[in-house]
Amino acid sequence: MTDDLKLKISLLPETPGVYRYFNRDGVIIYVGKAKNLKRRVSSYFNKVHTVARTNMLVRNIYDLQYTVVNTEEEALDLENSLIKEFQPRYNVLLKDDKSYPWICITKELYPRVFMTRDALRRGAKYYGPYPKVEAAHVILETISRIYPLRNCSHSVSRETIDAQKHHLCLQYHIKRCEGCCRGLVEPEVYNRYIEEVKSILNGDTKQVSDYLKAEMERLAEDLRFEEANELKRKYLAIEKLRSKSVIVSPSIHNIDVFALVKDDDSTACIHYMHLRNGSVVQSFTLEYKMRGIDDSDEELMSLGIHEIRRRFADTYKADRVREVMVNVLPDVEFDGLDFVIPQRGDKRKLLSIALKNAQQHITDKLNRMEKLNPEQRATRTLTTMQRDLHLTALPRHIECFDNSNISGSSPVASCVVFRNAKPSKKDYRHFNIKTVEGPDDYASMTEVITRRYSRLLQEGLELPQLLVVDGGKGQLSTAVEALKNLGLENNIAAIGIAKQLNEIYFPGDSVPLYIDKNSETLRVIQRLRDEAHRFAITHHRSQRGKRQVASALDAIKGIGPSSKTLLLKHFKSVKRIREASLDELVSVIGPAKAQLIKNELVDK
Repeated sequence: MTDDLKLKISLLPETPGVYRYFNRDGVIIYVGKAKNLKRRVSSYFNKVHTVARTNMLVRNIYDLQYTVVNTEEEALDLENSLIKEFQPRYNVLLKDDKSYPWICITKELYPRVFMTRDALRRGAKYYGPYPKVEAAHVILETISRIYPLRNCSHSVSRETIDAQKHHLCLQYHIKRCEGCCRGLVEPEVYNRYIEEVKSILNGDTKQVSDYLKAEMERLAEDLRFEEANELKRKYLAIEKLRSKSVIVSPSIHNIDVFALVKDDDSTACIHYMHLRNGSVVQSFTLEYKMRGIDDSDEELMSLGIHEIRRRFADTYKADRVREVMVNVLPDVEFDGLDFVIPQRGDKRKLLSIALKNAQQHITDKLNRMEKLNPEQRATRTLTTMQRDLHLTALPRHIECFDNSNISGSSPVASCVVFRNAKPSKKDYRHFNIKTVEGPDDYASMTEVITRRYSRLLQEGLELPQLLVVDGGKGQLSTAVEALKNLGLENNIAAIGIAKQLNEIYFPGDSVPLYIDKNSETLRVIQRLRDEAHRFAITHHRSQRGKRQVASALDAIKGIGPSSKTLLLKHFKSVKRIREASLDELVSVIGPAKAQLIKNELVDK
């Protein structure tokens, strides 16, 4: 297995989809479906298989491609379409002639309606394929209950009727057939039934559904619950079928789908899908590098359509594609093509699938970049931050400060450090406020920043490129003043975060900058502030707990740290120590110290 193939497998999404294996010559040798693409594809390579043919397949895999879908049934339909189109060498189901079922309506004097896996009969009309045999059976059985259609395999013609060659069967006597073999029903009447059946098979299953519901309710009223429950099962199966697969739809013929997705302003992807007779038979993704050129979405879509038409010219010539679904209308008119942006229904679902695959291509590319070169992804994020925050230097080292106190008690502050847009926890620092009395956040901020950067200057350590203050204009002004006192106002850029996270304040500017809520810049800043707040709160709780214990036990002369530890470990709290009897205290720390506790703490 090549390094490139290993990387592709490690980055596969854990979603339903269809995967295609290629050999060294670029030929598809296997198509498979998966509920979880990553888990299914990985299973081929992490063990020796008991079937020799599977081991041979694995040895011949050189590359892979995949298409993500919404559900397992969609993956099933797409897999079937691709197998029929490319006939890969290692797809056993295709070579064994085991395909998905179709419903066939023959071209005869009295047409027959039946299920088949061999859609080769000349002149016949085929509907499907159906993702599950049960769905086809339910449709056929329900149709037979509504319409008196013949289910025999006799060849019925005017000659056989006149010769009375066939005998009336049981289906006629139980009123499931009107005696076609003897000509007891006119072909015109019978063919009206067939036209209604065709309408149902084309997707209008409401008639079948209404019949099942009415029969189910009638049986329930007659207290025939077992029969009603059987009809309920069929009714639910029909209702599920009415939703129709977005991959196979008999109403969609020979159309193309193009979906454009952009990654910031550097990359654009166009995913292409071609549908033939209601099935997806081709999918391909183009990637464009923007390189600073201000191409509009309409121009990019035109470029993509032109390139795809050039690569798949034979397909366009054979299928006479005319209708094209897009999410952005091209700025060029293509001869013979009608462009539409679907708003609802199956066509909108197909466009959503194409958009999902285009976005997945971008996600895979970014994940691959990060895995091969983590610095490259970090630099990309930092470059975005530099642009959004109007910084002169790349913010590889960022520090964020936050204060924490309750009515001025146990005031503390935290400093969290991010390097290359990720937390550097070994550099985190917390501060106990020493010079401030009462809840004064501005004075606390001045003390913390002065102490932090005085220390860095004295020790000759690296200064951050960006300082983030958890607060609005007031807190930011205080922080900038402290930097000025240290002579660092030109060395460290500073910003303040208001209560509404997307409001960013700059020194000397009363109007905040609003950043897109989905931007990478805001995600990093949000994580900075959350970390600073968490770190400050954790330290404040620790300090507050220590002081509560110290106020009760540390004042007792003769009770040292080891005795305190024993008492708290046994009694869990100072309150329980007060409530303890002398004998209980003696059992923990001895009679002399127990008497001290009794005299100084318990009896008071």
